[in-house]
Amino acid sequence: MFTVNHQTNRISPVKIKTFSELGFTERKHLQEWLAHQPDALGEELLIIQKEFDGFDDTRERLDLLALDKDGNLVIIENKLDDSGRDVVWQALKYASYCASLTKGQIVEIYQQYLHRYLPTIEAGESLAQAGQPIDAATRICEFLDAPDLDEVKLNLGNSQRIILVAANFRKEVTSTALWLLGQGISIQCFKITPYALGEQLLINIDQIIPTPEAKELMIGINAKEAEEKNTEVVVKNRHSVRLKYWEKALEAFQNSTCRLYENINPSKDHWLSAGSGVRQCPFQLIFGKSEVRVDLSLQRSSQQENKFLFDYLNEHKESIERDFGCALTWRRMDDKQASNIQFSKEIDGYSQENWPDAIAWHVKHMTQFEQALKKPLQKAAEALKQQSFE
Repeated sequence: MFTVNHQTNRISPVKIKTFSELGFTERKHLQEWLAHQPDALGEELLIIQKEFDGFDDTRERLDLLALDKDGNLVIIENKLDDSGRDVVWQALKYASYCASLTKGQIVEIYQQYLHRYLPTIEAGESLAQAGQPIDAATRICEFLDAPDLDEVKLNLGNSQRIILVAANFRKEVTSTALWLLGQGISIQCFKITPYALGEQLLINIDQIIPTPEAKELMIGINAKEAEEKNTEVVVKNRHSVRLKYWEKALEAFQNSTCRLYENINPSKDHWLSAGSGVRQCPFQLIFGKSEVRVDLSLQRSSQQENKFLFDYLNEHKESIERDFGCALTWRRMDDKQASNIQFSKEIDGYSQENWPDAIAWHVKHMTQFEQALKKPLQKAAEALKQQSFE
């Protein structure tokens, strides 16, 4: 960090300090800063407890416990000038302890925090005495934008996250953190640096893991390998979700009047294709994280042929959309080889609670889609045979 002298047009470094020379401590200073300003860690967090020691058969206590906007528990461990060798192991233990916490226990933990630490108002009168709500359940619902606690999902599965905060991180800590990322464990490291500017003290907080720069902090493993492992975990999970969805969707198609997918097997891909009767122009079901869709994809090897088929169909757009029952999205895509026609619906596709509606939507609209487009597509293909492209 530098200061700028406008008169001389020069920059000067701001002096870096250490917490020990400043007389700061983890509990009285760093912990309190983050408890009152958790968004300094780059996201909205709701602090629900500090110095939490509510673990059976152990006297261990974690620094800060928080909720993120997805209802996941976040374990925040703070160190001052040095992370120490054992901070990751310590945080992992706390995460494992927290994994068993139920929604009711989490609400009670936060309720205890509110009663103990809630700031006072004028003349030392507490917010409770002033008639302002200190109900933990209400505050959690407000934070998660949920109508009531029954619809709130907290601490699902192995969703616990770890955040480590320190002025300096040992390489054995950063190396382990990167390896854990590759195994699908959510862990972040934040480097906090104090600067002296005259009488003023400045604090800078930088996330160093995960970042591309983390490669310099590893022992024995490559940052690219860690990133690839993490990506592999994400992709593998998505493949599993898609396969399960297609199994259920194909079963529903077997019980429908649509015969397109009779001989199609489930896939790990986000799409499922079926022949339209015209070469390289399949009907496609699309299943994504945020939408479901039906497509007619014109993907022949010749761009001219694809555009001809598209233009022919587009000339009959009014009658096709009337037969389908809704307006379609027509994507000629002049700068690409392929073209397509589609109809979509926004949905949280990876929530299995939505699958019955998504599958019913797919069956209904692919049935209508085929009926509206199959004959016009065949006529377009016949007209294409009469053309001669150089």
